[in-house]
Amino acid sequence: MKHITSRANPAFKALQVLATDSREQRRQGLTLLDGSHLVAAYRDKVGLPEKLIISESGSTEPEIMALQETLAGADTLLLKDSLLSELSGVVTPTGIIALIRIPVAPAPLTATGSCVLLDALQDAGNVGSILRTAAAAGIREVFLGQGCAGAWTLRVLRAGQGAHFDLTIHEHADLGSIMAEFSGITVAATAHEGEALYRLDLSGRVAWLFGNEGAGISPQLCKAAGVCAAIPMAAGSESLNVAAAAAICLFEEVRQKRL
Repeated sequence: MKHITSRANPAFKALQVLATDSREQRRQGLTLLDGSHLVAAYRDKVGLPEKLIISESGSTEPEIMALQETLAGADTLLLKDSLLSELSGVVTPTGIIALIRIPVAPAPLTATGSCVLLDALQDAGNVGSILRTAAAAGIREVFLGQGCAGAWTLRVLRAGQGAHFDLTIHEHADLGSIMAEFSGITVAATAHEGEALYRLDLSGRVAWLFGNEGAGISPQLCKAAGVCAAIPMAAGSESLNVAAAAAICLFEEVRQKRL
């Protein structure tokens, strides 16, 4: 196990770039998983990470020691606590990070079942929460259009809580083309205008379109959708958080298909 105590260490610098630069993540095809839960989820659903990074204090924690034993064979770095904190970016890091290779989504970009399309969602928490909800609802394909937070950034991965490894995630997707080629119904979730969600027939394949936190769905994509749908809300209510709205929509589809 290599011990790193200096910020000037080349290996640490390389990890720091991956922790902060989504473009570099895409270029290298690598990202970081922060915390025991995500590392264990990756182990269970994918396999060994490229590298383990453990803090000095984490190396003596029983949970991390037990997890490390299940990842025998993974190259491991031991970092000074302050250095691992820099990579993690949270106040109280768990003490373990994994370097992983980002799964490559297959081409062409076509949906084979119900799917989720995200139009310029910028909040990492919202993107990660929607990925988590999609996986829980049994949806397996998610398409992120231009302007979305990077799916494989630390904050989105934390919010996803391991859902990434149950999904096929396409970034920088042409949402208009995907909608045009989709053989089911395409539903654009709007704040107020459109058909009431609970009146829709969601028994077949559905492509769900959710828009930007402030601006909503772009007019072009909204026009291209087969149906615009709104969640009935109390009078005077402005809108729901997009992640909450997505959860309601996706599980209405689940409900209908289980009737």
